[in-house]
Amino acid sequence: MKNNNKNIYLVFSKTGTWLSRTLNLFSPIKYVHSSISFDESFNEMYSFGRKTPNNPFSGGFVKESLYEGVFKRFKKSECMIFKVSVTEEQFNGLKTDVEFFYKHRERYHYNFIGLFGILFNRPIIRKNHYFCSQFVYILLKKHNLVKLEKHPELVTIIDLYDIDNKSIIFEGFITDLPYTPKTLYPEIF
Repeated sequence: MKNNNKNIYLVFSKTGTWLSRTLNLFSPIKYVHSSISFDESFNEMYSFGRKTPNNPFSGGFVKESLYEGVFKRFKKSECMIFKVSVTEEQFNGLKTDVEFFYKHRERYHYNFIGLFGILFNRPIIRKNHYFCSQFVYILLKKHNLVKLEKHPELVTIIDLYDIDNKSIIFEGFITDLPYTPKTLYPEIF
C-alpha cells in the first residue's frame, strides 16, 4: 500500500465570463474550468486559460489565484475544491511537470478549437495546445491518479470528478471561501 502523505487540490470553477456562460449552454455541468494547486491558500493554481483578465482571446498556460484576475473581476464566481491525497513521489512529479510547463509557458497555447472536438466527440489534436480539463487530466493520468481511459482531447470537467482519494473541502462562492489570504496569513494583514 502506498504511503499517502501529501495533498494536491483540484479547483473547479465558474466565473461568468462569456466563455464560461457559452460552455454552460452546451454542457449540463456547473463548473467549466479546472485548475491544480499544491497548497490550500489557492494563491497559486495552474491551468490553461486567459493570460489577462480582460482579453478572452489571449489564452495559454497560466498561474492563477482565486483572489485575483478573472476570479476577482467576477464577484459571483463559484468553485468546488477537491483535496486529493497523493504520495510524496506523485506530489513531486506533479510539481516538476507544472514547473516545466511554467518555465516553457510561451510555447503553450489555449486549445479553443479543441473545445469543438468535445462538442462533436472527435478529438482535435494540436501540438502544444491544451484546454484546462485536458491539461489537468494529462497530469493526473501521468502520475496514476485517475483511472479514466479517455482521449485527453475529449476529457471534460465531469470526467475529472472520478478520481480516487478525494474529498470535497469546499463548494460555493469564492468570496465565502474560508481559505483566504487574510485567514491563512493573519500576521501580514
